[in-house]
Amino acid sequence: MERKESNKRAGCENEYGTLERVLVCPPAFMKIEEAINETQKHFLKDNIDQEKAMEQHKAFIQLLHEHGADVVQLPPLSVYPEQVFTRDIGFTIGDTVFISSMGTEMRDGEESILLDWLRESGVPHKKIKTSSIEGGDVVVDGKTIWVGISSRTTIEAVEELRTALPEYEVIEVPFDSQFLHLDCLFNIVSDNDALIYKEAFDQKTIDRFAERYELMSVNEDEQFTMGPNVLSIGNDKVISLPVNKEVNRKLKRAGYDVLELDISEIIKSGGSFRCCTLTVNRS
Repeated sequence: MERKESNKRAGCENEYGTLERVLVCPPAFMKIEEAINETQKHFLKDNIDQEKAMEQHKAFIQLLHEHGADVVQLPPLSVYPEQVFTRDIGFTIGDTVFISSMGTEMRDGEESILLDWLRESGVPHKKIKTSSIEGGDVVVDGKTIWVGISSRTTIEAVEELRTALPEYEVIEVPFDSQFLHLDCLFNIVSDNDALIYKEAFDQKTIDRFAERYELMSVNEDEQFTMGPNVLSIGNDKVISLPVNKEVNRKLKRAGYDVLELDISEIIKSGGSFRCCTLTVNRS
């Protein structure tokens, strides 16, 4: 009974605690229908090899299992080609899973699948009603919530989130509009360190980040291959792409255990490990 009750709880205070429960969705129907970011534009002609993407995603799930995570797979539907990026449909802050208000018609409706699972599982949740906010723009660190202002996330939606979380400091983060989500440019890997693609931010924002973190810069080539979008799984372990050699060297020099895994087919659509995971519980 106690185990069943504990499964009904959410809990996430940061981006780097031990990953206990996470929502994913297999890329069974993944394809680039309309290029919505620079990465997709680059791969639009070749598009996605769905079989290869499924194999890579399966290996990712296996790696998460090996490191103790409870991996919940949401059902893929053919009408949602971007469904693999579960991060965007919601985000967990404290003991509540917030359900996103999606910023594009192509992805509108994906969040209803999350809502079904939350209701069935009894996990506390709250829907953001203001248009729009997506989880890729929300980065959590204790009582500080960094929220990117993007083509998918508006100041108005951030205000609703701020009202819902009076005990938190919710900070708006403007960035270059050519990029899709904040977590493709900035990602916290511990209470002290963060990866950043500085060229996407103004100096005031960089200085604000630097007050709180040691910033590990990501170069242009490795930002394109989603270098900042690693996934921390706890105990200084970080899942990263093999192709991002400089990012991985910096992480290793800083004392992190870098677990390299190839999901090169999935990143063609403009998202990597963090984008493919919606954290429900970290400890």
